[in-house]
Amino acid sequence: MSATELLQQLVRIPSVNPDNAPGTELTGEAAIADFLAAWLRDLGADVTLEEIRPGRPNLIARFAPLDGRPRILFGPHLDTVGVGGMTIDPFSGEIRDGRLWGRGSSDTKGPTAAMLWALRENAGHLRDAKVAIDFVGFMGEESCQWGSRDFGEKYAADYQFAIVGEPTSLDIVHTTKGSLWATLRSTGKAAHSSQPERGDNAAMKLARTLCAIHEPLVDRLATFTHPVLGRSTINVGVLRGGSRPNIVPDLAEAEIDIRLTPALRDAGGALGLLREMLAGHPVEIVEADEKPPMETPADHPWIQRLRDVRPATKCVGAPWFSDAAHLSEAGIPSICLGPGSIDQAHTCDEFIEIAALEEGAAFFSFFIQSAILNPQSSIG
Repeated sequence: MSATELLQQLVRIPSVNPDNAPGTELTGEAAIADFLAAWLRDLGADVTLEEIRPGRPNLIARFAPLDGRPRILFGPHLDTVGVGGMTIDPFSGEIRDGRLWGRGSSDTKGPTAAMLWALRENAGHLRDAKVAIDFVGFMGEESCQWGSRDFGEKYAADYQFAIVGEPTSLDIVHTTKGSLWATLRSTGKAAHSSQPERGDNAAMKLARTLCAIHEPLVDRLATFTHPVLGRSTINVGVLRGGSRPNIVPDLAEAEIDIRLTPALRDAGGALGLLREMLAGHPVEIVEADEKPPMETPADHPWIQRLRDVRPATKCVGAPWFSDAAHLSEAGIPSICLGPGSIDQAHTCDEFIEIAALEEGAAFFSFFIQSAILNPQSSIG
């Protein structure tokens, strides 16, 4: 077996997040968690499956006991986005043109396979290593990150550092924006459209509110900047309301996405700012989920160790969010790192270059050897 063949097996096990139009009935992380549990036990790991949502576990694999030694983790997520609209077989794992194709091949089963293969190549050293390296597969990253939130709450004190598997072209994503997803709702009174004056048009209330607050909110967000991430932003992504053109709508909703920098978080967060901007408008916030930004210092000792292994690796920022933000918020300094390009993530013909996958597996293997055989005193 090779890292490529392992990735083929992972792609052929559907693990589609059931939220947000999965496009298939083959959803959930249980099947891939069971496969990986058996695979990791064969390497000598002590594996636990912790159910975070019904039938949707986190996987925790420890090669060394929790005995106080320094400890880090490899932490990719087990789920993928939906497969609706894909132009290739999402679960084929086909190899052609130097690429491996299928849902998750880039995001993030490719990084997962690279990490796992590196662990396999060094399995004989992991139990007695001076630095313990665990593998944690998180459920639910592509929706609300319940897996990493739960893990951070329970186990943050055990870890010095986390490497979250994402397709970063082997660069170190050490800072990311957070995100507020919020649903705004306006209500009114239904009436026949031939007598609109007898109703109260919820869609127009929502439209007027969005028009009124959008530019001022954009301007306020632009004041919360970051030298790598740029400014905080807003997108109105979904609008819905009404049922027929001849009925005055009594309900309308908008779903928005505010990407927040650490400066906005430190100033009270995006939700507080949104509430301030909506004051006096006939719109309420009915759902809100704010995910934190992340910033691990680029001179962190573990980041330096990674860069020593591969000098071409750069420290970069990203506007997207990941499990790393929740681990960092819980107290584990975290980064995102893995082979493959984010440009292929979530696409209709997702793939990873096989050469990139192999380079990633070699990189993680060299890193493990460095961390095990020559740990720096500043880290230990």
